[in-house]
Amino acid sequence: MISKNHLIASLLLTLPSLLSAQNTVEQDTLSAKALEEVIVTHKSQSKNLTEKKPLASVDDYLAKQENITLVRRGAYAWEPMINNMSIERTRQTIDGMQIFHACTDKMDPITSYVEVNNLDGMDITSGSQGSMFGATLGGSIDLRTRKLSFTEEDKLTAQVQTGFESINKQKIVGGNFDYTAKKFYVSGSIMYRDADNYKAGGNKEILYSQFRKLNASGIIGYAINNSHSLEAAIIYDKATDVGYPALPMDVGLAEAIITSVKHTYKPTGSWVDKWETKLYYNTITHRMDDTNRPNVQMRMDMPGSTDTYGAYTTLSTTLKDSHHISVNANTYYNKSLAEMTMIPNNPGSANMFAYTWPNIKTNYGGLTIKDHWQIDDKNSVLLSGTLGINFNHVSEKGINQLSIFLNDDTFKQNKTRTVGNIAANYEYFYDSWLFGIGTGYGNRAPSVSEGYGYYLFNSGDRYDYIGNPNLKNESSYEGNFFVKYASPAFSTKLSGSVFYLDNYIIGVIDPIYNAMTIGGLGLKKYANIDHAIQGTLAWNFTYNLDANWKVSGGLTYSFGEDSDKNTLPFIAPLAYSTTIDYKYSVFKTQLSLKGNAVKNNAAKAYGEVRTPSYAILDWNANYDFLIKEQSLNIGVGIENIFDTHYSTYADWNKIPNPGRNFFVNLTYKL
Repeated sequence: MISKNHLIASLLLTLPSLLSAQNTVEQDTLSAKALEEVIVTHKSQSKNLTEKKPLASVDDYLAKQENITLVRRGAYAWEPMINNMSIERTRQTIDGMQIFHACTDKMDPITSYVEVNNLDGMDITSGSQGSMFGATLGGSIDLRTRKLSFTEEDKLTAQVQTGFESINKQKIVGGNFDYTAKKFYVSGSIMYRDADNYKAGGNKEILYSQFRKLNASGIIGYAINNSHSLEAAIIYDKATDVGYPALPMDVGLAEAIITSVKHTYKPTGSWVDKWETKLYYNTITHRMDDTNRPNVQMRMDMPGSTDTYGAYTTLSTTLKDSHHISVNANTYYNKSLAEMTMIPNNPGSANMFAYTWPNIKTNYGGLTIKDHWQIDDKNSVLLSGTLGINFNHVSEKGINQLSIFLNDDTFKQNKTRTVGNIAANYEYFYDSWLFGIGTGYGNRAPSVSEGYGYYLFNSGDRYDYIGNPNLKNESSYEGNFFVKYASPAFSTKLSGSVFYLDNYIIGVIDPIYNAMTIGGLGLKKYANIDHAIQGTLAWNFTYNLDANWKVSGGLTYSFGEDSDKNTLPFIAPLAYSTTIDYKYSVFKTQLSLKGNAVKNNAAKAYGEVRTPSYAILDWNANYDFLIKEQSLNIGVGIENIFDTHYSTYADWNKIPNPGRNFFVNLTYKL
């Protein structure tokens, strides 16, 4: 008997071909001029936020982007991966600023410290070409906050927003305003979310999945003259009472202050197109909390913090009308500190204390040069190179802690490493076709946890992890390609990439030591294994049936294994999606399907288990009511229409996803 999920998947995936066979309208091809823009922006894809669910979280927007998957430990603050590579192997910034999470369990990726009403979009770059703000292996995400420009006439705009979601009784309220003038602008935003525990498919409540979040931001800009301008910006984000059902602990507080001052130089009649310089500072505070968990054998107090001071300067110029060059110099100083106090339940027993991140200080300085060379109308080359120096200093207490397990007196308090990237991509345009091929090399220094972490319990595989300051740099050799066809009615793209990761860093079991955590299986030390291989093959399409109807979708296949032929953790199974869009005037609606095949190749050697297939159907609609010069936008929808109970390969400890969810979003633009 055919299951409901397989039936839905079959119908929606075959619909595009059925519709295509019925459509006999003759279509024109795209002009060469239209495809030139694709060539310029292909490797750094600017992802603007959509309006299908205007008050969706940043996590929801990221989940829909190409090359991005997310590890989910609860309903809040998912960890983004690029090309199935975790935070350590990618570069993630906000407006080019280096910001580092303060939780040893990665419960607070930097994407959790922005909100949709102060975010303009995201620049996602795959592989070594993503090294503009520092060395990377898997790629980069740069979250772009909203930007203003000076206007000849004074102009004030504002909007208020509110929303509700049934799955966790989430209440959303916020707003923002923009004021612009000839020499001055100012902007502000605020957003508050309050959510209870969510319910999985079958109306099962998932305990410890609640959260509260407040985000506020402000920007002030001043035009010194026609060429020079200054801008100051701040983001404040505070999350409290955040539950993590997949982990043994919750979060009492996750708080961020992100500040910057920027100078922009845009001359006329000069060889300089744009010169931007920014100074910034940010501080992150994170406190793990298990006081709401019952039957805890030993309470733990686990605060963490990171402080980062940084600066960058980026100069863009065009030479001979064909070389579009960007030069970026950036530097930062970061301090990471995390503590753990173990509090026994037995009266009279002494508390135990350790530094899980023993006051690690990192200095980085780097230079990146990119040249997009438009050889002619058909041929272009994108070249980039990054060279950086990474310096770490660890406290003497950290050295003493690690020496217990490493049995090695060769490591010192200071460690200097050279890191960098080099990449080359060639693109060729012919008629309505675009072809691309590229290669790249990159290496990275070990992360704070990999190099200096102490007593880091991984609840996924139930091992304690110990850092290793003597790790070698991990390196990546990359190859990629794409083939794209585009016409006004139909476009399709086939793309792929493969990464050979030398000196791959991963936790390796040390059989000498017993588990330190109650219920743990043992101890792992971070080590370099010989190599690992990862790759992705993706196909997608978009078909405009007419001015109102559009069908899109795609398939993605990923693989990854280490030098012993063990499957790597968090490698996605075959994934598919299909979407049908309809719009008429100011009304838009969408029916979409997403799903994964069975994950038979679970990384058993790394504690991963098999996950079954699933197919999820969503629907949403959007309508604008025009009220003179103002407007009211109403967005409604149903997610997981059939209330399917499912977990994905990226759900930590296989916590189930939300079940059927009704949502409504209201945005009133003044």
